[in-house]
Amino acid sequence: MPLILSGNVASATAAVGYDVANSCRFNDGDSAFMSKTQGTGTNTTKMTLSVWIKRGALGTEQQIFETWNDNNNRFDILFKSSTDQLEIQNTLAGATTINLKTDRVFRDPAWMNIVVIVDSTQGTAANRVKLYINGTQETSFATETYLDEDANLALGTSSYTNFIGKYSSSGGNFFDGYMAEVVYLDGTAASIGDLGEFDDDSPTIWKPIDVSGLTFGNNGAYLDFEASDNLGNDANGGTDYGETNLAATDQATDSPTNNFCTLNPLATFAYNPHSFSEGNTVFHGGADQWQGSIGTFGVTTGKWYYEVKMVTTDSVITDSFVGFMGYDEVDITSASSYNGSGAFFYNSDGGEIKVGNTSSHTITTADYGTFSNGDIMGIALDYDNEYLSIYKNGSALATNYDFSGITNSVNGGKIAIPAILGYGGDNAAHIAANFGNPYFSISSGNADANGYGNFEYSVPSGYLALCTKNLGSDGG
Repeated sequence: MPLILSGNVASATAAVGYDVANSCRFNDGDSAFMSKTQGTGTNTTKMTLSVWIKRGALGTEQQIFETWNDNNNRFDILFKSSTDQLEIQNTLAGATTINLKTDRVFRDPAWMNIVVIVDSTQGTAANRVKLYINGTQETSFATETYLDEDANLALGTSSYTNFIGKYSSSGGNFFDGYMAEVVYLDGTAASIGDLGEFDDDSPTIWKPIDVSGLTFGNNGAYLDFEASDNLGNDANGGTDYGETNLAATDQATDSPTNNFCTLNPLATFAYNPHSFSEGNTVFHGGADQWQGSIGTFGVTTGKWYYEVKMVTTDSVITDSFVGFMGYDEVDITSASSYNGSGAFFYNSDGGEIKVGNTSSHTITTADYGTFSNGDIMGIALDYDNEYLSIYKNGSALATNYDFSGITNSVNGGKIAIPAILGYGGDNAAHIAANFGNPYFSISSGNADANGYGNFEYSVPSGYLALCTKNLGSDGG
């Protein structure tokens, strides 16, 4: 059956009772964020904040949520710079009254739920601020400062501004990745069971639940991101959050209850520099250098489909290889790991099917056609029959190419992972992967047979998008 390589967290493989339809994709390169000025708070001693996130960029300081008046009066939830530790801070009148920084780090580009519950009326200091990750309370901190009994928060204070995905003081530290189910309860310290539940069959898996019946208070909000024309809509009926540098295409179907494959920032290979954007769906390679990345999912059976849009600053894409790689061939420490015989690619510039990169690995000299800027390549892997099919802008180029006789290729029970390799020519390669959750506008819109994914062209019969709702040998 298919495997998830970047962590089985949140509700990735659990039976779903409550379904989260959408998330919002924040791209730090766009300086995207949301904001709303608070009115009179319900209670400045109690609050609850819950958010599901799937990180994009790692190793950078990123703001998840902030309430801000000035540097001396603010409340922050953020990832700390290169350490990727999670930190909660509250500052009033220049004094830091809350400072919790986790011991552990968070570098997995998979869905996770962060819940912060504050109730300063509690007699025990450690009970005044509680942090939960995927339903389990975090108890080990590198820095541990709790607010005094009955002390106030910046959060909930009238005229202060709430920011989602931005550090307001410097105008930077933008969040990169996906957010879903943003819940802010003003004046209420909820129980963790009000915000999610553990799966009955898999009790270590934390799942979202319906939160619409909670008490949100004067400044509270519930952002479900289901309105593409108003992503800051408060589904609870309060004043909406304003959107900055966000568009309808930033509404995503990648969610805590249906996790889509993306490119994996933890598993790149070849030479530096490289970068990712748009929720790890776009890969940027360095000029005059080979760059590569693999996906976050791997498969050992079934039929799977994804699309790649060729985009670059060069006039012509130079040697972009798209296909699947055997997991045991991946060596991110080696500049030549993509030459291995387990890397099964289609060369978009040369038009041939290859195992690896070098000419000695070409397994067919047939010219199936090349790709240039704006073209969309469809890649269909039939693992069970060991076939590869290639499509150009919806038309078949190579249909059911039989690679069963290729020694040490992506077959024989190995884990096959989507893989992309590009050479930038005079400028950086820019390749956009669509595993069913594209960042770019789709003009037609095509789902797989199970109704999942959003593709530019029709999905070949029997093939499925790489998402967790399609997990299982029957694709169910």
